[in-house]
Amino acid sequence: MFFEPRIPPNTGNAIRLAAGTGCELHLIEPLGFDLSEPKLRRAGLDYHDLAVVTVHRSLSAAWDVIQPDRVFAFTAAATTHNTDVTYRPGDVLLFGPEPTGLPEEVLTDPHITDRLRIPMLPGRRSMNLSNAAAVAVYEAWRQMGFPGAV
Repeated sequence: MFFEPRIPPNTGNAIRLAAGTGCELHLIEPLGFDLSEPKLRRAGLDYHDLAVVTVHRSLSAAWDVIQPDRVFAFTAAATTHNTDVTYRPGDVLLFGPEPTGLPEEVLTDPHITDRLRIPMLPGRRSMNLSNAAAVAVYEAWRQMGFPGAV
């Protein structure tokens, strides 16, 4: 799930990630772009029809539809590593907008199960959004045994 994403190619890359892994991509408005933007379409290549992408008008609207059991909010301010969690089907991996990350009101939302970070060298602010999502999705998928993969 991308909360208010701003950069079209990052969302395009996430669409391609969703198509390649079978996960769903949920986008929370407002988006910083139109979904038909050429940069987004180019980054997603021809994978748009192979991915499940849902746009929600707000975070609360997304919760009403998804009704998640567990939500992991990714933030550089967390102390728990993304690899310290045992992931389960249905988990929501929540990422904030570039370049600010998730705002405090989202990080304190009662749906948030835990805050996670991806390990990095000291002095680095954050990873690229689509790269961070790929790292997190592949760790969760790996733990589940890559169901459906060849």
